[in-house]
Amino acid sequence: MITILWADDEIELLKPHILFLEERGYNVIPVMSGNEAIDALDSSNNQAGKPSTNHIDIVFLDENMPGLSGIDTLALIKNRYPTLPVVMITKSEEEHIMDEAIGSKISDYLIKPVNPKQILLTVKKHTEAKRLTSEKSSMSYQQQFREIGMELGGRLNAEEWIEMYKKLVYWDLELASNEDENIHEIFRSQKSEANQQFCRWYERNYQDWIGSSSENQNSRFEKIQNSKSQIQNSDKPCLSPMVFREKLFPLLKEDRPTFLLVIDNFRYDQWKYIQPTIENYLRVDDDGLFFSIIPTTTQFARNAMFAGLMPAEIEKKYPQYWVNENQEGHKNQYENELLHENLRRNGLNLRHSYHKVLNAQYGKRLVDSVNDMMQNQLNVVVYNFIDMLSHASTESDIVRELAGSERSYRSLTLSWLEHSPLIDFIKELAERDVNVVITTDHGSTMVERPVRIKGDSSVSVNLRYKQGRLIDYNPKDVYEVRDPHKIAMPKLYVTSPYIFAHENDFFAYPNNYNQYVQYYTGTFQHGGISMEEVMIPFITLRRK
Repeated sequence: MITILWADDEIELLKPHILFLEERGYNVIPVMSGNEAIDALDSSNNQAGKPSTNHIDIVFLDENMPGLSGIDTLALIKNRYPTLPVVMITKSEEEHIMDEAIGSKISDYLIKPVNPKQILLTVKKHTEAKRLTSEKSSMSYQQQFREIGMELGGRLNAEEWIEMYKKLVYWDLELASNEDENIHEIFRSQKSEANQQFCRWYERNYQDWIGSSSENQNSRFEKIQNSKSQIQNSDKPCLSPMVFREKLFPLLKEDRPTFLLVIDNFRYDQWKYIQPTIENYLRVDDDGLFFSIIPTTTQFARNAMFAGLMPAEIEKKYPQYWVNENQEGHKNQYENELLHENLRRNGLNLRHSYHKVLNAQYGKRLVDSVNDMMQNQLNVVVYNFIDMLSHASTESDIVRELAGSERSYRSLTLSWLEHSPLIDFIKELAERDVNVVITTDHGSTMVERPVRIKGDSSVSVNLRYKQGRLIDYNPKDVYEVRDPHKIAMPKLYVTSPYIFAHENDFFAYPNNYNQYVQYYTGTFQHGGISMEEVMIPFITLRRK
């Protein structure tokens, strides 16, 4: 039973309200002063270490009481019981009284005269909101479940898959705080089914999108890239090499600087989770998605994005800027040079800057240099924190504990943002007439199912994709590309197929298999094919 403490020096006049609440199953403790309210709270909270049967769940507090005023009583209550909801009731609409009450962390305030239904709604909002929200979200999702299932039964194109993923992310966030484990199981099952179908669709079409051979001087990929009508065809999604040309470069023609913020390894659900915080400062102009190439790793996807070319084409056109997996050296050290060449090829000879933030100190210095950056038409800033968090979730037991679920992974992202130089950078940009773009190179997925493979020392180490001379695997368990040129990837050896894990699979070797599986299960990985890795955000924002 919910117990309400109601403190008002005219409590006798409120008997009809109290009866109204009691008829609906609430227990009301009426008192006539602030001192009585404090005494009632102290006695209800504990008696000789034994919980009282009259534990108080919410307090209604009259602001204008003789003796200990409502504001003074509120301060005492919050000092002793900081999490207890307190609703201030006042006759006065003076702003300074409301400000004082709100500053003292009231949960709500009401203006006299109050009616019984208003009181009932307030009680429900502050004592039953979680239960009512859970029930409402469960009911709403169950109504949507059949509709989503029917859509998955059809043949979805790229735009329809984007809408499907957005819908699933919405329900993932909507149901996150739901206490009904059954509804979580239903959602996980439907999301898994969607991921299975997405992977089949992506694998079935990927080679056609990319082109048949990078040896062809006028490759099919370049035809797609240069044909606006083909790009607009919803069956051919906007891929990593196309995204700057299609989404970023049009912004550069506007008479304002553009700031491109690339958050490495950033998923769409993470964007939706931090969006309310970003919208405190900037207005979302377009909430878009594009498709990462595979492998969904920084080496391939981000280089392709900056260069406007597939990896095999980068290797061919700009060998000085490409480092293969079997070569020494940092694999993304030439992003600025690749961006410069991409701008030049597209006739954009403009002033631009490039910055990579690897630590908080550099991020803070960057905030101080915004005025200088305003002289450039394009400023690119790469933030690597989430990618480091993803790797740390594998290597550190503490981080693995903190990021042990999709929900906690999102929460850590928000916590990082709120205390990072990035939010200070966004605040600075919010004061200026600029375009702001938030995007990424790929996402990640929490891996759960091991897939056995064998390989020699030439095989790449990534858990979600493999390339090498001698790989032994079951083709039914993977997406297999025997000729890397068919997906415009460099060919390292005469025989060097690519294999990709789909959904939440990861590759495991027979040696120390059980230990290997235990170590990696439940970690966030990327490189393969899943909705979370492939469909990634491209968000444009402007000043409010």
